[in-house]
Amino acid sequence: MLFSTFFIGSYTQKLTPEIFGSGDGISTVQLNEETGEISVLHTKKTVSPSYLTLSTDNKYLYSNTEVIEEDSPVVQAYEIKDDSSLGLLNEQPILGGCPCHIEALNDRILIACYISGNMLEYPIDESGRLLMCAKNHQHSGSSVNLERQEAAHAHQVVAHPNKKDVYVCDLGIDTVKAYEVQENKLTPNPQKDISIRKGGGPRHLVFNKDGSLGYVINELTSAVSVLKNKGNKFNQIGSYNSLPDFYQGAPSASAIRIHPNGKFLYVGNRKLDAITIFKMEEDVLNLVGYKHTNANELREFNISPSGKWLIACHQNSNDTIVYRIRGNGKLIEVYRTKEIKTPVCVAFLK
Repeated sequence: MLFSTFFIGSYTQKLTPEIFGSGDGISTVQLNEETGEISVLHTKKTVSPSYLTLSTDNKYLYSNTEVIEEDSPVVQAYEIKDDSSLGLLNEQPILGGCPCHIEALNDRILIACYISGNMLEYPIDESGRLLMCAKNHQHSGSSVNLERQEAAHAHQVVAHPNKKDVYVCDLGIDTVKAYEVQENKLTPNPQKDISIRKGGGPRHLVFNKDGSLGYVINELTSAVSVLKNKGNKFNQIGSYNSLPDFYQGAPSASAIRIHPNGKFLYVGNRKLDAITIFKMEEDVLNLVGYKHTNANELREFNISPSGKWLIACHQNSNDTIVYRIRGNGKLIEVYRTKEIKTPVCVAFLK
């Protein structure tokens, strides 16, 4: 019987009136690749590990503790042991408030801080341990939504497939900020900054395999912005609503993923609590349909490296749901559990 392994991060304490965590930390989870059933193997207790990333060699896992700046957030490095349990290597302080996303790039860890609107850079040594923060990249500005876009709010760091360019989705300024690696240093590259339609609130970005196209999910409108590389710079060339026409509530988009086969794009929306499925045809998105999850606060999901399964985490109802992905991109629920409390992200061993 074939199994694969992934990790789920959770909120463990109250962060805001809307986020009241009851989780235990980071769960090591086993997925039966034949049936879709999952089981928890280990749990590593830590404070609100809201996002996780793995080293390319699958030896180390890195996590941020999402708390306000006054509560001293940290970034943590873990060794992944032979049984897939986690052993803490070390941690470093995070110079910002509410770190909400983390990315591994070559020999460094990058972190986006939502409240303080900055991106932090941490070198890692040969043993996987984190060194002191090497650079604090501060964003500034605002946009048209006076309640949510009164200041910069960095929401995600993503490395381009070329491993040289780095982009940071900033919800507060309707801009995807650009950086590039030059002489082993990460340097701002404002000429490549990507403007998003005002009021969108860019949350997360994914690239296709060759990096020629990007897709941004905008939290405040639930629109998907399609980005195309022209002249070594990305520009928005299209926008697609990920909410059904009948939906009357406030948009609250949460996650976006591309299937490993490059044919389908999946978008998560809270409040609606459904996954929108698009077929990707060149630079055009065609709607396939919606999969309602019948759970509360669809925070994040991820797709298994095999492309057979989609794992969806629901922050408020404690539901972790496994969907089988059909050849046409549609989803069929095969397993559901409430064992993992306040689940908010999924990271697969590759």
